[in-house]
Amino acid sequence: MLQQTQVERVMPRYLEWLARWPTARSLASAAPADVIRAWQGLGYNRRALNLQRAARRIAGHGWPDDLTTLAGVGPYTAAAIRCFAFGEDVLPVDVNVARVQRRTRHGFQPSSAQALMDLGATVCLARIPQCGGCPLASRCPSRGIRDEPARKQGPFEGSFRQRRAITLRLVADSERVLGELDTEVVRSLERDGLVVVSEGRVELPA
Repeated sequence: MLQQTQVERVMPRYLEWLARWPTARSLASAAPADVIRAWQGLGYNRRALNLQRAARRIAGHGWPDDLTTLAGVGPYTAAAIRCFAFGEDVLPVDVNVARVQRRTRHGFQPSSAQALMDLGATVCLARIPQCGGCPLASRCPSRGIRDEPARKQGPFEGSFRQRRAITLRLVADSERVLGELDTEVVRSLERDGLVVVSEGRVELPA
């Protein structure tokens, strides 16, 4: 859920999700339509189906040795699961951890993961680093240096992402006639497995 979605938006939804599906097995047995509806508002809805696909594999075959073979799990997410869930000696390097490492020119132990993430998210900021409140400032060779602004994603308003969100919300409310919807968006959602189109009707997967 935290992939490209802010913590404050995720937390209440995460708790609701765990209350409804507390185990991989319970999520694996849920109807995909219910999973998609529960994800509404978090964005990037393919993540919901990927999470369920991963749960189904885990429920059926256990945790794989290579976590990146699970749907939607890349190297960073795999490292985070290994570190925080399994207690393995692995440092998950997200954008915040990478920034702290680059600026301090120092390697850190996996036991520092949570602290590094918080430091990068609240103090060692990209554009306006708060060096005065940084516990590493006295030994940091990059103190006061700001990063160049990264290319930002285009505005959501009026974007194809917004069209997808609106269309998926309509279909989540009730089955729709294809002709009443944005056909380009429907085909995109269909390719992602988020909707099913049959005989001119559009609905969530059963």
